[in-house]
Amino acid sequence: MRRLPMTLPLLALVACLPAQARAQWDPDNGRWRESDANHLRVMTWNVQDSLCSSSDRKREQGGDWHAIVCIVASLRPDVLLLQETGDNSGNGTGSGVDPVDDLAATIDLFLHGGTDPFEGGEVTSYVRKYAPDYDLPYVFVSSGNDGFNRNIILSRYPFADLNGDTKTRISDIFFVAPDEWAPGGNGGIRGFMFAELDLPDETYPGDAVVGNAHLKAGGASDDHDERIRAAKNVGYFVYYLFAGAGAGTPDPNGKIGDSPQAASVLPPVTPVILGGDWNEDEQRNGGAVGPADWLRQGGSPGGSDGTDLDSSDAVYDSAVEYFTGDRTTQSSSKLDYIAWWDSVASQVRSFVFRTSAIPGGKFPPELYNYPTPENPNPLLASNTASDHRPVIVDLELPVHTQSAPGPFALISPADGASEVGRESLLDWEDASLAESYSLVVATDLGLADRVLEIDGILESQHQLSGPTLEPCATYYWGVLAHNSAGQTGSTPYPAEFHTAGVADFNGDGGINTLDFLLFLNQWNARDPATDLNLDGAINSLDFLFFLNAYTSGC
Repeated sequence: MRRLPMTLPLLALVACLPAQARAQWDPDNGRWRESDANHLRVMTWNVQDSLCSSSDRKREQGGDWHAIVCIVASLRPDVLLLQETGDNSGNGTGSGVDPVDDLAATIDLFLHGGTDPFEGGEVTSYVRKYAPDYDLPYVFVSSGNDGFNRNIILSRYPFADLNGDTKTRISDIFFVAPDEWAPGGNGGIRGFMFAELDLPDETYPGDAVVGNAHLKAGGASDDHDERIRAAKNVGYFVYYLFAGAGAGTPDPNGKIGDSPQAASVLPPVTPVILGGDWNEDEQRNGGAVGPADWLRQGGSPGGSDGTDLDSSDAVYDSAVEYFTGDRTTQSSSKLDYIAWWDSVASQVRSFVFRTSAIPGGKFPPELYNYPTPENPNPLLASNTASDHRPVIVDLELPVHTQSAPGPFALISPADGASEVGRESLLDWEDASLAESYSLVVATDLGLADRVLEIDGILESQHQLSGPTLEPCATYYWGVLAHNSAGQTGSTPYPAEFHTAGVADFNGDGGINTLDFLLFLNQWNARDPATDLNLDGAINSLDFLFFLNAYTSGC
C-alpha cells in the first residue's frame, strides 16, 4: 500500500512532539544525547565570565547567559566542569569576584530560575525551563580564585568520601612535597579542585572522582613553566593518593599533606576523570611536554609510572567537532581537555560542540530557544556564549551485568492501532542494558503463526518493506530485549494492529468512489502510488488489486 503524504499540520505536530523516552546519539538528525543511559557524560567549558551574580542578561534573549543555558540544556552532561565563573568585572556588570555563597546562588538561578536577589526581577532563562527532566543538584564552588574568577563542579550524583579521609571535595590538592617527578607545591594559580561522586549502586559497582582546573594562561615561558609545575604536582597527587602508586596503599612515600590521611586507594571499578581549561595545545607547543601530557603520563610516557590506577598512562580526549573535524576549542588552539583512567573507563565518543558548524535542521531541539523561541537562530549561540567551545566525553564505566534488560514500551504502531500501512516503521523504546532485540509479527495473539521473526536487531526500530503484511488484516507484534543475563518482553507483549485497505487512497478508512477517482488519476500519470502489488511496476495486476479491494473493502 502507498502511504499518503503527510499534510503540513501533521508534520508540524510531529515536530512538536516531545523526544522519545530514550537516550540517543544521532547528530545528523538533531539527537545529541548519550547512546546509552548508563554512559557517564562529562563536559568541560570555560564560559568567559558569563555566569556571575551581577549579570543583567538572565533572561530569554540573545545574550551570553541564555546561550549557555540553551547549550547545557541541549547536551545534558552528568558532570559539568566550569571555569571562569563569578567574574563581575569581566562580565562588565559589576566588580570583583563573587563570594562562594553568591556564586552558588547564581548557579541555582542558572539551573532553576526564580527571583534574582542580585539584580531584581525574575530569571526567565534557566536550564530546567528547556530540560525539565534534567538537573545538576550537586554543586561545588571552589574557594580558590585568582581575584577574578572561580571554578565549579556540578553533578547529577551526590558527593561522598570514597577513600576514607573524611573529605568529599577539595578546592585544591593537598600540599605535595618534592618527590619523583613532582616539584612540590599545589595545583596552580586557581587550584585544581576535586569532588568524589557516589554513583547509583544499582547500576555501577564503582563510583568516580572528578577534577577541574583553569591553569595559568599566557604564551611566555614562565606561564608554561607554571602550568607544568601544577600539572606535575597534580599528576603525582592522583597517582600516589588515589592509585597508591602501585603499592596498594595511599601516599606510600608520605609526601602528600592529607589530614586525616586516606585509608584506601580507589577500587579498580572507580576512575579518576580530570578536565578543564589547561591553556596549552599539546600539538602546537613546539614539541614540549604540555600539562595534559604530564597529567596523564606521570614521570615518563609509556612507562610504569603513569597516572592510571594500573600505573600505565591515562588518556585524554580525541574530541573534534562532529561535522567539520575541527579540534580547536579557543581561537585556533585546543586548550580544553578531559583525561581519565582508561584502565577503568573507556571512551565511547568525544566531541567539541560549536553551533556555528552545525547544518540547519541538525540542532538539538532545546537550541531553538535561542535567541528566542519565536525567532530562533541557534547558529549564533556558541559565539555569543564564550570564546571557548565545550569538550564533551561519553565514558563507559563498569556496570552490573547480572540484571536482564530493563522495561520498555512499544511506541508505534500503538496497541489497537488501525489503518496501519504495510510498510510501516515498527518502533519501541530503548531498554536499559539491552545488547540486542528480537521482533515477532504474527496473525494470532499467542504469536505462534508468525509472518515475521527477526533476531539480533541492534536498533530500537525496524522498517517493514515489501509484501510482508496483507491489507485489511489483524496482526500482533512484540519485541524481546536481550543481554547475557536474560531477556525482557515489551509492554505490551504483544500489541495488536490492523492494516489499511490496499485501495484506501484518500485515507478515510473505507474504499469508495473518491478512492477510485484518485486511483485512475494516478494510473493515468503512472504514479508509483498505484503499484498496489509492490512489484516495482504499474500494470494490470494493480488494477485487479484495486477492483478486488473496492468490491470487498476491509
